[in-house]
Amino acid sequence: MKAVTMADVAKKANVSKSTVSQYINNRYQYMSSETKERIELAIKELNYRPNYIARSLTRKKTSTIGVVVANILHTFSTQVIRAIEDACHTANVHVIVCNADDNPKKERNYIEMLRAKQVDGLIIFPTGGNIDLYKKMDKEAYPLVFVDRIVEETNVSTILLDNMKASEILVDHLVANGYKRIAFITSSLERRITPRVERLEGYKKSLSKHSLPLNDCYYAGVKKEEIGNELEKMFSHSNPPDSLICGNDLALLEALKFLKEKELQVPADVALVSIDEVPYSEIFDPALTIASQPAFEIGKHAAELLLEKVTNKEKKANKIIRYSPTLIVRKST
Repeated sequence: MKAVTMADVAKKANVSKSTVSQYINNRYQYMSSETKERIELAIKELNYRPNYIARSLTRKKTSTIGVVVANILHTFSTQVIRAIEDACHTANVHVIVCNADDNPKKERNYIEMLRAKQVDGLIIFPTGGNIDLYKKMDKEAYPLVFVDRIVEETNVSTILLDNMKASEILVDHLVANGYKRIAFITSSLERRITPRVERLEGYKKSLSKHSLPLNDCYYAGVKKEEIGNELEKMFSHSNPPDSLICGNDLALLEALKFLKEKELQVPADVALVSIDEVPYSEIFDPALTIASQPAFEIGKHAAELLLEKVTNKEKKANKIIRYSPTLIVRKST
């Protein structure tokens, strides 16, 4: 069967091809409602599907961006992706999302695949394991934005939380409520991932600020499946922690499992706080005190910054943009 063309739609609707093109590209603010209705009816009756490949060749843009997320299981990641999609939908830009599972090889494959599909730009939550590829894209002035993680060896615009401040406000809150044996647990530090490293550093500096000793037994950064074992060591100590900071939502989930298994009550036996808001923060009993980051604002900003880079080919200076955390005090302390 012969493919239906824009010319067929124009002929049936009794308008020009350029008018149909304007309709398809949502540029119809000055088009009469009668004309729009005729074009819409013609498209429906002819079952017309726009040829996006042909359009991209003509315009030299695909109106599509890629998002490569390090680990989509993080609540923060899914919230940022939702905000990116919302902003791109408003701009009539499509989004392809790929999950790298914190695996540099998988990340590289996705980046190369998306570029082969000629996406207009990329938003990446970098694993940090493809320095050569990041540098190559930056050198080419390819539209690129990093979220959540800084890659020191590159000069890519990055949007993330003030991670040290997030730890600081949690330590300040715990100290103000009389806690002194403050522990910290997070995911693996093996690849020196920015938020994990900075949040741990913020914890250490905040203890020093309050003249509290830094006990090596009270903090760790390990793989998700090893968090329970590390908490076992901490709470088997002769002088166990009276409070625990979880460095992210995955660490929090493992901590909740551990506390339930050991029948430790929050906050009677141990105060519990975390960085990053999670859907169950308010409904957990007791409700959890959180240092929240503005995920939706970060996602919207990342999308707007990338779309600006796509539109404006003149290379501008890249920058690091940090958002402030917000302390949400609930009953877990």
